[in-house]
Amino acid sequence: MNQYRNLGLFVTLATLWGGAFVAISAGLSYFPPLLFAAFRYDIAGVVMLGYAAVAVEPWRPRDQAEWGQVAVGAVLLIAAYHAFLFVGQQRTPAATAAILVSLSPVLSTGFARLLVPTDALSPAGVVGVLVGLAGVAVIVQPDPSNLLAADAVSKGLVFCAAAAFALGSVLTRRLETALPIETMEAWSMVGGAVVLHLVSLAIGEPLEPATWIHPEAIGALAALALGASAVGFLIYFDLLERLGAVEINMVSYVAPIVTAIVGWLYLDEAIETVTLVGFGLIAVGFVLVKRRAIRRELPWRL
Repeated sequence: MNQYRNLGLFVTLATLWGGAFVAISAGLSYFPPLLFAAFRYDIAGVVMLGYAAVAVEPWRPRDQAEWGQVAVGAVLLIAAYHAFLFVGQQRTPAATAAILVSLSPVLSTGFARLLVPTDALSPAGVVGVLVGLAGVAVIVQPDPSNLLAADAVSKGLVFCAAAAFALGSVLTRRLETALPIETMEAWSMVGGAVVLHLVSLAIGEPLEPATWIHPEAIGALAALALGASAVGFLIYFDLLERLGAVEINMVSYVAPIVTAIVGWLYLDEAIETVTLVGFGLIAVGFVLVKRRAIRRELPWRL
């Protein structure tokens, strides 16, 4: 019975996180990108902070090291990741964005090895990182004669989002505080929302409240703030404890499938063959980088 519960939660999480990319594309018709991301975490941050206050101890950081971990999470995991993602998704199909973001686990391993020189990648791991990056190149298809083409730049920004999230994941783990992950995520969401609001104000994003009350705008924001962020992270915390980091990372490779289906049904977005090839390369890169951990986790325990 427990394995069916885990499978149900895994599928639910993949659906919420895969559908989030479609919600972003839909909501960008009504909100400027950074303000949209900020609103998402205004709501999600308050919800998650309330959850942390009743579910874990301590519910807030207690010393400089813990606040430092929260600051890294706020700047990289929330603000930088979502700034690059939301801006990039203005000209990047939802499914393509989801596939590019799925490179994060591969990049996390690369960053971890760079930051800890004694923990070098094996030859197969190096090949895995290179194969994953090759997948990105296949998807972006950069033209050497026009590297600043709008579509290529947008996809490049989504890749930067994946890199920011990967780096933030590594740095928050390396800080090694006793802060519960629920507390760290909650305060990072609140801090990240503040950073996003400040950057939005600094670059002069337009404020047009009349467009924010459109039913589709409200639905997109609710899907992101309450569905993907609040409910999604609660499921993630539960599965992380039950399954471990390797198996939960596999959600990154199921979510794009959900995104592709929902994007096709709701946004009429088609997926190009080269995008599927790039996704395959990224998935192969993940298997090569995580092969030892995957081998330890077999048989599949969902």
